[in-house]
This record gives sequence, structure tokens and C-alpha cells, in this order.
Amino acid sequence: MTTADAIIALELGHYRLREQIGGSAYGIIWRASGPRATRDVAIKLINQEQMERAQPEQRARWIASAGNEIAFLQSLEPWDERHIVRLLDSGWHQGLPVLALELMSTDLGRHMIALKSRGESPPLSQALAWIAQLNQALAKVHQYGFRYLDLKPANVLLDPHLNTVKLADFGTNRELADLRMHSYAGTANWQAPEQFFPADSGGYLTGARSDYFSLGALLYFLVTGGTPLRFCADCGLAYREHHVAGADLLRSANGGAVPAALREDEEARFAAAVPDAQRDAALALLRALLHIDPLKRPHHAIQISRMLQAIQGQRQERGVLDAVDPAIGMRRPTAVNGWQTMRGTA
Repeated sequence: MTTADAIIALELGHYRLREQIGGSAYGIIWRASGPRATRDVAIKLINQEQMERAQPEQRARWIASAGNEIAFLQSLEPWDERHIVRLLDSGWHQGLPVLALELMSTDLGRHMIALKSRGESPPLSQALAWIAQLNQALAKVHQYGFRYLDLKPANVLLDPHLNTVKLADFGTNRELADLRMHSYAGTANWQAPEQFFPADSGGYLTGARSDYFSLGALLYFLVTGGTPLRFCADCGLAYREHHVAGADLLRSANGGAVPAALREDEEARFAAAVPDAQRDAALALLRALLHIDPLKRPHHAIQISRMLQAIQGQRQERGVLDAVDPAIGMRRPTAVNGWQTMRGTA
């Protein structure tokens, strides 16, 4: 068992474990001091006790997940890390892969618990800013050819002073190009219907828009001051009590159908937390993200970005650089203008 003051030797340096700051059945996170004159880091280790009890297939899957996470983070360019946690070092310890990651003060789950304990909730503008940042992070994951499949508050690291968030924990990533059904993956309390309820053949068929459902669940959670969707809570409870068999039991209790993801009283609760002028646009985004049919959710990050701008009453002017639509903003030839250079304003 790894304990405080243990030394972890990785590729670029040695790290002394200070205190455990997080963990799950899969991994344990430690605060650690690194080489002299460097900031503390977060050391992510595979849970060794669980590994010893796991079946060989499970052990192999955990090791592969850690390896995939390292490979994904190593593939990022520095400018991709604005809203994705930075990998600082990696290596092996006691035969298992280890990651050294940038250390952030808290995660969105713990931050929301702290706010709720004080009877507070994030302002709508802050909640929308966090969702916009996570939309950018998911866009990067998708750009690199993966679907994330584990968006939840605990995987969103937060710098409360800068009010910025970063996506973490990429062990669940699956390739977008792989269209085959796969085994169960992710966290039941935050999953899209197609990620929790298996197809008739028994597998799960997910895509980039499965991540958008989880983004919608997080939007509802933030705007309502930390209240989870009942759909998500019911899925989480069913999984805890019956594992993957809980999906069939939950469907049976709903007449054989997948339960509604967003109920009328939940829409009303969400709407009550949004000013009148922004309510229709905010509800439109929430309904789109939480649609049961993944084909009817937003198609890409650009669409979500525009819907977020609509909530805030923003509309990009022609001839102004738009990070979302740079070709139009820079007046370059595009299909929109018949591949002619833009001149003047429309």
C-alpha cells in the first residue's frame, strides 16, 4: 500500500506523496511535491488494493485505461490545455502506470457542495461560463477523435479565483471512429440514455452527442443550485443496487420505455432560476442537450456555443473575428460566400 512520504520516480523527476486528496474504486489522487523549485502536483495512481482483488480482465482494463489517458494527454498541444488538465510527467510505480498532473484547488462537485452548505449557488452567468468552457474541452476531445463518456462534477477541476474549469480523467475515452457497441463505461448518475440502457444485443452504442447529454445534466445541476436530474439519480440508484441489470429494472418500472430525461416540474424549477429575458433560450438549450434521441441533440460544439450566446443576448457581428467561425470572421473564401473573398459588411 502506498503511503505518505513515499517517493514516486517518473520519467522527468521524483515526487514525494504528501496527502491523499481524492480517490475511487479505480484510482487514488495524491498531492505531491516535485523537483526543487516546482509547484506541487497531483499524482494519480491506480488503486492497488482494488487491483489485487480484481479479476485479470478488470486489471488489464484498468491498466489499459491509464495508458490511454497518458497517450491522449501526451498528444495534446500546449494550446489545447486551456480547459483540459495538463499532464506534467508519467511513468510506472510498482508495475502500474502513474500520472503527474497539474494540481488545482478543488473540483466542481466539492465546490457546489460548499456553496450549497452556505445556502448559495453560482450566478447564472458563471454557470453558463463553466458550461461554455466545458463545451470547448469536449470539442478538443472530439477533435482528437474520442468521445469522453464520463462528464461529471468530480471530473471538472476548478480554479475558483480565476473561475476557470478544466476537464480531467480520460480513462473512459473511446474512439469516435469505432462505431461498434461497447461494454458499460462511465458513471451512471451522469450518463446519456444510450450509455446506461443497453441495446437489444446487450451492448452500448454511444457517440460525441452522448457527451452533450451529460453537459445538459451538468447545466441543470449548476443552474438549480446543485440539484441532480431525477433521471440521473434514478439511474445511479439502479446501478448501485443492481449494477448493469438495473437498467432493465428501471425500464420495466416505466412500462418498458426509457424514462423521461427532463420532467415538467424540473423544467419549471430550471426556468425559475433564469431571468425572464433569458428563459426561453436557456430552456431551448437544456431541452436540446437532454433529448432522449441523440440524433436530436446539438450536432457539434459550434451549435452549443451559439445557443449559449443566445442565452446571453449575444450575436456575432459580420466582419468581426469569431473564434468559432474564423473563416467568416477573417473574410476568407468559404462555402457560405461561394468561395469569394468577403469585402465590406453584409
